[in-house]
Amino acid sequence: MSAPAPDAPPGLRTGTLTTADISFFVVSAAAPLTVMAGVAPVAILLGGVGAPVGYLLAGLTLTVFAVGFTTMSRHVRSAGAFYAYIARGLGTPLGIAAALVAMLGYNGMEIGVYGLLGSAALGHDVPWLPVSLAGLLLIWYGGYRSIDFGAKVLGVLLVAETGILVLLAAGVLLDGGAHGLSLGGLAPAHVLTGGTAAVLAFAFAAFTGFESTVIYRREARDPARTVPRATYIAVAFLGLFYAFVVWTVIQAFGEDEVVKAAADDPGGLFFAAITTYVGAWAADLMHVLIVTSVLASLLAFHNAINRYTLALAEEGVLPEALGRVHPRHRSPYVAGAAQTVLGAVVVLGFALAGADPYQQLLLWVNTPGMLGLMLLQLLAALAVPFFFRRIRHDEGVLRTVVAPVTAFVLLAGAIALVVGHVHLFTGASPAVNTVLLSATPAVFLLGLLLAYRLRRTRPEVYARFAAEPAEPATPSAPTAQTAPGETPCPHPTSSSSAPASAPPNPPATPLSPSATD
Repeated sequence: MSAPAPDAPPGLRTGTLTTADISFFVVSAAAPLTVMAGVAPVAILLGGVGAPVGYLLAGLTLTVFAVGFTTMSRHVRSAGAFYAYIARGLGTPLGIAAALVAMLGYNGMEIGVYGLLGSAALGHDVPWLPVSLAGLLLIWYGGYRSIDFGAKVLGVLLVAETGILVLLAAGVLLDGGAHGLSLGGLAPAHVLTGGTAAVLAFAFAAFTGFESTVIYRREARDPARTVPRATYIAVAFLGLFYAFVVWTVIQAFGEDEVVKAAADDPGGLFFAAITTYVGAWAADLMHVLIVTSVLASLLAFHNAINRYTLALAEEGVLPEALGRVHPRHRSPYVAGAAQTVLGAVVVLGFALAGADPYQQLLLWVNTPGMLGLMLLQLLAALAVPFFFRRIRHDEGVLRTVVAPVTAFVLLAGAIALVVGHVHLFTGASPAVNTVLLSATPAVFLLGLLLAYRLRRTRPEVYARFAAEPAEPATPSAPTAQTAPGETPCPHPTSSSSAPASAPPNPPATPLSPSATD
C-alpha cells in the first residue's frame, strides 16, 4: 500500500484521549457546580425533600439509554455521532434532519451560557457584554489549541468545582446537619408529590451533554472501550453526585425548613449552607468556581460543536472550508472560528435589544438547545433496534431491543415533562414559549427538506451520508469469507475499533434504498 502524500491535509489527533479525558469533557459540559448552586434550589422548592430521587431517576433512565447507545457505538465508526446513528437506523432523511437539530442543540446549549458568564463573573455593577465577549475569545482559544490541551484544562476545572461541593457535603455530614442526618425524605410519600414532574424535568436538563462521548471517537484511545466506559462513568457520576449533594443541602437546613429557605433565597441556598458548615471563605471560593464551572461547560460544548461541524463538512453538507484541521494543533480551527462568530452575533444581538443576560439570553437560547438534544436522544434510542435488525451481530436482545425501546419510552416521557413545564425553564410569556418550543421541530422539518433536496441535486453526497469511514487494506491479513451477494468486510486494522461482526458500508457504495429511506 502506498504511503499518504506528504502534502495530505492533516486530520484530528488520533489515539489521544483516555477514558478520563472524555469523561472530563462530558461532565464539564453538564457544569455540576452551576447546576447545583443555580438550579437545584428550584428543584427543592418544587419537589420538596424528595428532590434527590428525581436526579436518581433521571440518571437511571439515561443509563438505560446508554446501554443501546454504547452497544451501537461499537458498530458505527462515523464521526457524526448522533446523526450517524439515526441515519444508519432510521434512514438518511432523518439522519440529515438530526444533524441540523444537533447543530441547534449544541449551539443553543453553548451560546446561551455566555449570558450566564456575563451575569455571574463580576456581579451586577459591571456591564455583562464585555465579560461575555472576553469569554468568547477565551473559549475560541481553548478550542483552537489541541484536544489534549483542552482535556487538561477541563480536568483541573472539574476537580475544582466538584471539590467545593464535596467540601460542603463533608462539612454537613461531619456536623450532623441541622437536626441530625435523615433518609426520611426519600420515602415514597415525599417523592410521589405534585412537584415530582417538575423535579424530573429539571433533573433531565442537568444531564445535558453526557452523550457527547461518541463525538470524540476519532481522537480516543481504543474507542471501542474508551467511549462506552466514559459514557457510563459520566452518567453514573452525575446521577449519584447530584442526588448526594442535594440530599446533603437538605440536611444542612433540615427537612422541615429547607423548602422555606429555598423559597426565601434560592440563589443563596448553597452559599448559606457552605458559610454555615465550612466558612465564609468557602462561599467566596464557590462564587469564583461557579465562573470556572461556566467556562468549563462552554469549552466542552465548543469542542463538541466543532467536531460536529467538521463531520458535516466532510460529509459535504456544510462548506468544505469548515472541515480544515490545523496542521500543528490538529484542531478543527475553521469550525471553531465560525462557531465563535455565530456566538458573537447572537450575544451582540441580545445586547443591542436590551435583553437580560440571564432571564433571556441564557434561558431563551438554552431551552431550544436542551429540547434539541433530548430529541436526538429519543431518535437515537429508536434507531438502535432498527440498526441491529439490518446487520449480522452477536449482541444480546437486552442491549439491542429491550434497553433502547425502554429508553425511548422513558425519554418520550421526559420530553413531555419538559414541554409541559417549559415556563419554569424560561420564565417567559406563553407566546415566547410557543416560539421556543417550535424551534426544534422547525429545524427538524428544515433538515428533512434539505435531505430531499440533496437526494435530487447532489445524490453522491446523499448516498454517502453517515457511511462508515474507509479502512486501509492490510496485505498480510487473510481474506475473509463472505456469503454470496454480501459486501466483503475489510479486515480490521489496529487503528480500527469496528468489530468484525459489523461490516462497514464503504463510502463509495451507496446504501440501498431500503436502508436509507
